[in-house]
Amino acid sequence: MLQTPSRLFPDMSSRSVCTLRAALRLFNEKGYFSTSVHEIVAEAGVSVGFAYHHFSDKKGMAQALFGHLLAGMGDLLDAIEHEYETAQDRCSAVIRMLFDLTENEPDAMGFIIHARHREFLPAEKSICSTDAFVRMRRFVAEGIERGEIEPMDGVVAGAMVYGSAIRMVCLRLDGLVPEPLHTYFDSLWQRTWASVQAGQSARVG
Repeated sequence: MLQTPSRLFPDMSSRSVCTLRAALRLFNEKGYFSTSVHEIVAEAGVSVGFAYHHFSDKKGMAQALFGHLLAGMGDLLDAIEHEYETAQDRCSAVIRMLFDLTENEPDAMGFIIHARHREFLPAEKSICSTDAFVRMRRFVAEGIERGEIEPMDGVVAGAMVYGSAIRMVCLRLDGLVPEPLHTYFDSLWQRTWASVQAGQSARVG
């Protein structure tokens, strides 16, 4: 059996978690189309009947993964929004969350960031349009509204705040960043916030 619980798999039985974790690992290792249901159940140590009863088919497993991983991110964003008041603190905490998940849940982050979901889940939103990523951008938009962040196009501001961090996540997942991402956090965040902070351009000038 694979390791069970993860904070990105809320409200599920342990056998369901094992099944989804097996699917997750195999989807990342082999790709969705090259993975069979029989490989997933063998990896998870559950019966074929259990898998079909709970998930219908392989697409159902992928849909459950997509939904539960994003729901888990939503729970983490809830905690960030509850704990922090300012855009600076919220956006900083979001990047820490992404780095933490990359180190502790690399298969999950690989599925969220790298998988071409629309190829096998055509009815789902693109990852950047999901509620979790919309909320991340909303933290930035609220920072502009409150005067914490320089007035600018929201798309540009979101890319400036999160773009470098997400790129580092991708590089880490690909094995091109040698050290744990938290090693780079302070330097990255200091420069990221300086690039968008209200009044920064005037002080530099």
